[in-house]
Amino acid sequence: MHYSEQQVIQAFHMYMTLQRDGVVYDEATKVYRADETIRSLLDLYSREVDCVIITAGDALYLIPESRLSPFHVSNDWLKRNYLKTNATNADLYLLYFASLIFMGAFYDSYQSTTVTRDFLPSDEWIKLIQERIDLLTSHSEERLIELEKEFSYNWRLIIEKWQDMDDIKESAKKQTGNTISRLSFIDTTTRFLIDQGLLKEVGPDEFTITEKTKTIVESYFMEVEYNKGIFAFLYQFSEEDHDASDLED
Repeated sequence: MHYSEQQVIQAFHMYMTLQRDGVVYDEATKVYRADETIRSLLDLYSREVDCVIITAGDALYLIPESRLSPFHVSNDWLKRNYLKTNATNADLYLLYFASLIFMGAFYDSYQSTTVTRDFLPSDEWIKLIQERIDLLTSHSEERLIELEKEFSYNWRLIIEKWQDMDDIKESAKKQTGNTISRLSFIDTTTRFLIDQGLLKEVGPDEFTITEKTKTIVESYFMEVEYNKGIFAFLYQFSEEDHDASDLED
C-alpha cells in the first residue's frame, strides 16, 4: 500500500497521542474507521510495540497484546500503585482473579457476547468470587497443580489469599484498603479497574462494565487463542448446572 507523506504524519500524530494517553476520541476515531490507509498505518505502528488498537463507542484505545509490550502493566507497578507495600504475588493473582470474575458476571456464558445485566453490586461480586473459589477447592491438590501449569495461574495461592481475608461483617462500612477484608480488597480492585477504564460506578457500591471492557472481553477473553480457555474453566460448573436443569425440565 502506498502512503502519502501527509497520511504518514497524520497517522503518526494519532499514534503519539495513543502512546501518551492510551486513548483518543471523536474525530480521530472517525478517521480510523473511515480511512483504510490511516487505519493500516496505525495498526502497523501498534504491532511494532506488541499492541492492538480497538474501537469502543467514540474512543480508540491502544491495548498491550503481550507482556513484551512496553505498555504492559508490570507487577511491580501494580503493587506500588494499588496494593500494600508488602504485597506479594498472591495479592496480584487475586486482583486478576477478581477482575475476571467481575467481567464474566455480565455475560450469561463464556461464549456469549450478550451483556445480561446492568450492574453488579459489590456484595454480589464477593459472592461470585466465593463461588469460583469453591469451584477451585473442589479439585484435588494434584489437579490444581496440573491446572496451574495449564492456565499459568497459581490457583492455590488465590484460594489461600481469599480464605485468609477477614469475613465481612454486616455492620462493616465501606473500607479503603487499610485492612485485609474482602470488602476492602474489592475496593482496591475497583479503583484499579476504574483507572484502566474497565469499570464505572453507577450507584452506591454498584458497578458496570464500560464499552472498552465489552470490546476487550468479546474480542480477546472469549477467544481461546488469547485466554487459554480460562473463562470456560472458571464457568464450567455453571454451564454444567445449567445443562442439567434443562434436562430436568
